[in-house]
Amino acid sequence: MTTDEKIKALVVDDEPLALRGLKLRLAAFPEIEIVGEAGNGREAVKLIKQHNPDLVFLDIQMPGLDGFGVVRALIGAPAPLFIFVTAYDKYAIDAFEANALDYLVKPVEEERLKDAIHRAREALKSRAAASRESKLVELLASLSDDERDRIKELINDPMWAEKDRYPERLSFKDGSKVVVLGADEIEWIDAAGDYMCIHAGGKTHIIRETMKTLQQRLDPTRFQRIHRSAIVNVKKVKELHPHSNGEYFLILDNGAELKLSRSYKDVVARFL
Repeated sequence: MTTDEKIKALVVDDEPLALRGLKLRLAAFPEIEIVGEAGNGREAVKLIKQHNPDLVFLDIQMPGLDGFGVVRALIGAPAPLFIFVTAYDKYAIDAFEANALDYLVKPVEEERLKDAIHRAREALKSRAAASRESKLVELLASLSDDERDRIKELINDPMWAEKDRYPERLSFKDGSKVVVLGADEIEWIDAAGDYMCIHAGGKTHIIRETMKTLQQRLDPTRFQRIHRSAIVNVKKVKELHPHSNGEYFLILDNGAELKLSRSYKDVVARFL
């Protein structure tokens, strides 16, 4: 997906006023094209299959088939990205377990909606990349043995293999601005509730992204998970101190001290 392409969206809510309010807010985003609206879960499933939208803003609490039921009804079929909309923040955990891209709490705040749409565009770019990879596999299958052998030689070249997968510069949305950081600038990353804190050059950048998706963007030869909520740049580790309970403390070259939990003690060799 390019920056000029429209995001085909479907809005679903059993409350007419809420549905109208969300549509009015989405009108401020020229990249969003609303292709349909539904007032209940069953109608939503029908319209999703009919219009094949990129993104669905889906109310959770609806009579009959609720938002989670809509997602379950689409298992096994090509599904869009989902942004759940709820009046109750307690549904957030269930929303992410249902593979939602994000969730919005009513009344929807403009900045949160902007952030969610940004995440949707980034996710759709990744989905487009996955589609291109699938077409590449089909192409490789049509090549001769000699041509495939030559490609294997190139792929096995370590200088080529990771060149494009893990970029030297990464972009992150920090509030209303986009921050671009060199991979080597990042010192460590830790989680703070629904947000990730990226520490680089003495500054902390707050972004809304999961640990899992963030880790997939980082080169594993440079960045190591040391705790369920922390990733460190291996090159920034200056000292390693064992603790009596099986944990370790890492001292970075900027003086920061991080804990390496027992669950990740098998990675200690990376720092020796």
